[in-house]
Amino acid sequence: MRVFRPGDPDYGDGIAALTRMAEPERRVAESVAEILLAVRARGDEALIDLTERFDRVRLSPGALRVTEAEFGAAERAVSEDVRAAVAAAHGNVRAFAEASLRKDWEMVNGQGALVGERFLPFDRVGLYVPGGSAPLVSTALMTVTLGAAAGVPELMVATPCGRDGAINPNLLYALRVAGATEVYRVGGAQAIAAMAFGTETIAAAAKIFGPGNSYVVEAKRQCFGRVAIDLLPGPSEILVLADESADPAWIAADLLAQAEHDPQSVAGLLTESESLLEAVAAEVERQARSLSRNDIVTRALERAFLIQVASWQEGIALANAFAPEHLSLVCRDPEAVIPLLRSAGAIFVGGYAPVAAGDFLAGPSHTLPTGGAGKSFAGLTADQFQRRTSVLRFDREALDRSRAFIETFCRVEGLDAHARSTAIRLERGDRSLGASDF
Repeated sequence: MRVFRPGDPDYGDGIAALTRMAEPERRVAESVAEILLAVRARGDEALIDLTERFDRVRLSPGALRVTEAEFGAAERAVSEDVRAAVAAAHGNVRAFAEASLRKDWEMVNGQGALVGERFLPFDRVGLYVPGGSAPLVSTALMTVTLGAAAGVPELMVATPCGRDGAINPNLLYALRVAGATEVYRVGGAQAIAAMAFGTETIAAAAKIFGPGNSYVVEAKRQCFGRVAIDLLPGPSEILVLADESADPAWIAADLLAQAEHDPQSVAGLLTESESLLEAVAAEVERQARSLSRNDIVTRALERAFLIQVASWQEGIALANAFAPEHLSLVCRDPEAVIPLLRSAGAIFVGGYAPVAAGDFLAGPSHTLPTGGAGKSFAGLTADQFQRRTSVLRFDREALDRSRAFIETFCRVEGLDAHARSTAIRLERGDRSLGASDF
């Protein structure tokens, strides 16, 4: 772990590192561009070749989609404790999602026209659920459930399979509970390409959601504009902002919980207290020895940092500059600090709020912005599965009261036809078919 104190000669470098935005590697960007081009040009053929190349499994077009028989077998294989955990998490996530959906609304404007908005679900979306070292059952619940709550009729999921072509039954069970209507056993940038452009087997989506590795995130970045994209979540992050009242063992446990995700994960602590910083460092070293994913943790800890800030105000400023995916706030008066935190993906308040509670159960989606993107992006929410449509209703009186203003804009902008389209309606003495009194 890297340790920075105000008197250290490299303190400024450590602080500056917190404000840097994540950028794609050129090697990754070039590789992804080739993958996208191949899938767009050759469809299923390229998708199957790339799956064999990267995942070491050869599939046929007919084997890409998970069958109902596989869903049935998965349901029979899932243990009761997994069923209970999935049900509890799904209930919380669904309730939170439904509460956060945007609702249709309308108002009367200054000239008497009725204006408002409708919010409709996308017709078809694609959701990426990572596989790799572990089946991310929680990610299935915290992405697909939101689309189901929004009423999206077609919820297509792509997730990598094992070398035997199978998908973990716990993951399949969670996907079905969450509301997935189709599941395809493909992963990586090629899966994003298939969902963005479509293939002979996989119909294209209107929007793509979900986290992934650097190749998946870069594929989403490059597909933006061809298809709508939710956000660009990369390796997991936690930043703990704590004062001397915090328990160092608890903080160390939270840092290690993020470190075990991925060697590229980022874990950090900001505190004024030198004694807390030293105690956390010792606890991290002690607790890390007993973890089953010690190899991953060890590599992630090379990127971790402990910073003793010069003041609590500096700690808040640095937290906002870093814009962490997860911000753990442990201090004597958190309610006074929360309004000052402006860019975190999610804030976990107090010692009894581990990030794990948000990762698996609490209700808000754990798909959150990383790499500094929290300054511009929010985490995944159910309303991102809705399209906004404006609705405008005028009667003759409302249009008449609007005419002078419309004609002024038309004169300034030189748009005679616009002006005529308003005047022609008011110069007639009778009402045309389709005129509305709302």
